[in-house]
Amino acid sequence: MDVILELLQKDARITPQEISKLAKIKVDEVRRRIKKYEKEGILLGYRAVVNKELVKDKESEVRALIEVKVAPQKDLGFDKVAERIYSFPEVKSCYLLSGSYDLLLVVEGRDLKTVSRFVSEKLSPMENVRGTVTHFLLKKYKEDGIILKCAEEDRRLAISY
Repeated sequence: MDVILELLQKDARITPQEISKLAKIKVDEVRRRIKKYEKEGILLGYRAVVNKELVKDKESEVRALIEVKVAPQKDLGFDKVAERIYSFPEVKSCYLLSGSYDLLLVVEGRDLKTVSRFVSEKLSPMENVRGTVTHFLLKKYKEDGIILKCAEEDRRLAISY
C-alpha cells in the first residue's frame, strides 16, 4: 500500500507537512495524491476511534455481530441481497464471508430489544435470508488496531488470612 495511505490510516489527523517529512515526498505531491485518492474513492472518509465505554451518556448502544445465511439471487449473486440488508440504518457494516455463513453484519441498537426486533421483524423475514446467528458484543478490547483502555476499577474484595 502507498506510504501516504498507510500514514493516514494510522492517524487521520496527520498533516501533509508531516507526511512529507516521514515519506520524503514533497508537500505539493502529498496534497495532489491525497486529492486524487479522494476523487477516485480510495479515501472514503476520515474518522476518530471513540472508546464508547468511557463516554458518559445515558444512551449507550448495543452492538451485535450477526451471521446471515442467504440464498443468492439468480444472475445477481450475493450483491443485491447484501445491498438490501446493508440499507437498513441499524447495519453499520456488512461483509461477505467464506464458511458456514455468507454475510457478517455489525448491527447497533439502543438496547437488546431493538437489535432483537431488527433481526426478527426486518432481517429474518427477508425472502433470501435462510438463517441468522446473533452474537452480542459484551466488551471491546481492541478496535481498528487500537487497544481500548478501560476506566473500570477493580471491585474485588481483598482477602487476607
